[in-house]
Amino acid sequence: MIRQHAGVVDQDGDAAQTRFDAADQRGDVGDRCQVCFEGEAIVDFARGALETLIGQIYQRNPAAAAGCRVALVDLPGERLERAASEVDDGVAFEADLVSIGDIPALVSRIESRLGSVTILVNNAGVLSNHKSQATDEEEWRRVLAINLDAAFFLARAVIPAMKQARWGRIINTTSLAAKTGGLTAGTAYAVSKGAMSSLTFSLARELASDGVTVNGIAPAYVRTPMVTEQLTEAQRQALLATIPVGRFCEPEEFAHVVRFLASPLAGFITGEIIDVNGGLVMD
Repeated sequence: MIRQHAGVVDQDGDAAQTRFDAADQRGDVGDRCQVCFEGEAIVDFARGALETLIGQIYQRNPAAAAGCRVALVDLPGERLERAASEVDDGVAFEADLVSIGDIPALVSRIESRLGSVTILVNNAGVLSNHKSQATDEEEWRRVLAINLDAAFFLARAVIPAMKQARWGRIINTTSLAAKTGGLTAGTAYAVSKGAMSSLTFSLARELASDGVTVNGIAPAYVRTPMVTEQLTEAQRQALLATIPVGRFCEPEEFAHVVRFLASPLAGFITGEIIDVNGGLVMD
């Protein structure tokens, strides 16, 4: 999934800084969030619960939602249209992110309709549970294309506008599998998420001086169809026994981390991977 938020806000501009400082003195978090959340947002692979909820986090919070337009990107279908209808100012864009060559045109379409992008959330992903000997070339390339290649080329397409605005946020969804090699996930999936962490570090170092922060979120076992449908009941119960908090992550909990990293309150955080795993792995 990908989400982007656009370039109305100039964090380095006097007006934006004055509003931020005034809100800070008042202790008014809502006003501080409003400084950031003006413009456009993109969510790709919008069929999942996480994608829709990230959009709805803005919808349900008036301060955060002020002026925010959300573009949802996915393969054509009823679920894309429904997801767009569930988010205020949601706009559906049909695309197949496996087709890397089409990404610049996709971003151009979005910018033509909604304006420049200043926040990108790379959350597109497919799960593969196959270990090395069961992974063929087709599966390997498909997993890497969706989980990694699309994220890089989307970032590459929106970075120039972020640099010009001297403000931007890139948020990458990695995974606990990047650290563990995959407790239940397969080889291609774990490798793709490990590469997403490295992409996060590389872009964070490259873009920090341009006012663009790049961070990752490493969730483990969010209660989405990947857990409820692609794992057996025995696998779910075995996992619950190992998670210290004794439950799976709720999609809303993940979405709120995205919202924080996209806000002005996270302006001094870059090159970090935020673990959201209920204590399953601590470091």
